[in-house]
Amino acid sequence: MSDNMKPWLKNYPSNVRYQLDYPNKTLGQLFDETVSKMPDSLALIFADQRITYRQFGEQVDRFASALANLGIEKGERVGLMGPNCPQWEIAFFALLKLGAIVVQTNPMYVEREIAYQMNDSGATTLIVFELLYPRVKNILKETSLKRVIAFNYLNPVEASQDLYSFDNLIQCEIAVPEVKINSSEDLAVLQYTGGTTGVSKGVMLTHRNLICNTFQVMELAVNIEYGKERILTILPVFHVYGMTDCVNFAVAIAAAQVILPRFEIEKVLETIQKHRPTLFPGAPTMYMAINNHPNIRHFRESLAAIKVCNSGSAPLPLEVAQKFAEVTQGEGNLVEGYGLSEASPVTHSNPLDRPTRPGSIGLPLPDTDCVIMDLETGDRVLPPGEIGELCIRGPQVMKGYWNKAKETAETLRNGWLYTGDIAKMDDDGYFYIIDRKKDIIIAGGFNIYPRDIEEVLYEHPKVKEVVVAGIPDQYRGETVKAYIVLQPDKEGTEAEFTAFCKDKMAAYKVPRQVEFRSELPRTIVGKVLRRQLVEEEKAKLQTAVACEKE
Repeated sequence: MSDNMKPWLKNYPSNVRYQLDYPNKTLGQLFDETVSKMPDSLALIFADQRITYRQFGEQVDRFASALANLGIEKGERVGLMGPNCPQWEIAFFALLKLGAIVVQTNPMYVEREIAYQMNDSGATTLIVFELLYPRVKNILKETSLKRVIAFNYLNPVEASQDLYSFDNLIQCEIAVPEVKINSSEDLAVLQYTGGTTGVSKGVMLTHRNLICNTFQVMELAVNIEYGKERILTILPVFHVYGMTDCVNFAVAIAAAQVILPRFEIEKVLETIQKHRPTLFPGAPTMYMAINNHPNIRHFRESLAAIKVCNSGSAPLPLEVAQKFAEVTQGEGNLVEGYGLSEASPVTHSNPLDRPTRPGSIGLPLPDTDCVIMDLETGDRVLPPGEIGELCIRGPQVMKGYWNKAKETAETLRNGWLYTGDIAKMDDDGYFYIIDRKKDIIIAGGFNIYPRDIEEVLYEHPKVKEVVVAGIPDQYRGETVKAYIVLQPDKEGTEAEFTAFCKDKMAAYKVPRQVEFRSELPRTIVGKVLRRQLVEEEKAKLQTAVACEKE
C-alpha cells in the first residue's frame, strides 16, 4: 500500500514515527526486563498493598514454578477468571513465562458460559477468584478441566480435595523452567469474542501481536516518562482493552498500576485524588459518571492532572467529551480511539497534540494500514468520503480464530482483517464509524451478542419467536431489548422473562426491556428486520426529546 494511499501519514504528530522497530521478545521477557531495570519502582498499588517490581517478579516466578510442578506446559490452555487484583496479574505473567495460553474468562459468566469456553478452548486448568468457584464446581465434570486453583485478595484460600490454593502454591521455591517461545507464532492469549459473525470464538493473539500493539500505543503517548507514570487500572483486565492499555502498557513503561476491582464512582474519584494517576484508560460510561457526580468540583484538580484519558470499547458521545473538558477546566485530555479483539485491540486513535475531531476515531496507528471496502463485493477500495466496511492490516492483527477455519477465512481475506464495521475516511485520513455491520450490542463497554440471548429465550416454553436488539440508551450507549412473540394462548410478563434470563447468563446481558408483539418485521425471504426495530426505538427517542424541549 503506497504512501499516497495513506493520507493520515501527513497528519501524524511530528514526534510520532510511521514505522517502528519492535523487540523480538515474548511478554514474559518484556516483564523480566522491566523487573531487572526497575526493581525498586512501584508496580502495583491495590488497597493497602504496595508491590515493587522486584516483589512482583519474585511472586510471578514462584507461581510459574508451582504451575510447572503441576505439569502445566507450553501450549496448554489455562483459564484465568477474576476481578482486577495483584493475584490476577501474577497468574497472567506466570502463565506467559511458561508458554501457556491464557484463556481470558469473564468473571460475570454463569455456568453454561464457563463450560462452553473451557470446552471450546480445551482448557486443562482454571485459575479463579474464590467467590466464583461455586459456579465452576457445578459444571466441573462437564468440562475438560483437570484442576482448579482459587485465589482471593482478602483472605488466604484453603486447599481441599478438589481445589488448589493460590496462597499455598506461591510459596514454591523458584525454579522456572526455560521454555523456547516463538514470539511470532506461539499464542499468548485466547480472547473470546463474538467476532464479526456467529457464536463466541477464541481470538488467537500471539506474543508478537500483543508486544507490537503495546509499542504502537506507546508511540502515540505524550510526555511519557519511563518508570514515573501511574496507570489507573479500572478497565476489566480480562478484556483485551484493559489487558493491553493497562497491564502490558504499564510493564512496557515500568509504570505503577493503581488497581481497582470494579467501577464505583466514589471510590474511583477518591483513588484518583489519593494516588494521582497520570494515565486513565476508560470507557464512555465511566467519564459520563464522572461528569454527573454532584461534588465533582472537589476532584477537579486531581482529574486535570491526568495526562491522558483514553476512551474506548464503545462510541464516545460528543456531549460526554465536551462536558468532561468543562469539568476539568479544559485540562482533561480525553481522546477517543478504536479497536477490536481481533487486533489486540487498538488500531486508531485521535492525536494528542490537537483537539479531537468530533465523531472521529482518529488516525491509524503506526504500521497499520486501513481501507474502506465496498459493501457489495468487499474487494473494491473506496475513495475518501464513501461509506463501506473498515478493513485493517498490521502486526497487531490476530493469527485467526481458535479451531474455526471457516470463520477465520471469512474475516481474514487477502491479508486484510474485515472488521464488520461500516465506516468512512475523510481527505485527511481521519476515520469515522458509521454503523455496525454485525449485530453486536455494546452496552456499558461490554460486547453483547444477540444470538446468545435469543438462544436462552428460545428455551422458555412460552416463546414462539424472539429477536434481541441494542437500542439507544443515554447512559450505557445501548441497552438490550427483547422482542417476543408468545405461543398461542400464552401470556407473559417482562419480569418473568428477565428472571428467566438472570439464571442463565451474565447480568450485563439480561434484557433491560421486553416487548411483546404479535409478529416480527421480516424481509420477503423471512429474515427478521432487526435494524427496523432499532430505527423505531430511535424515532421514539427523538420524539420524546422533541416533546421535552417544547
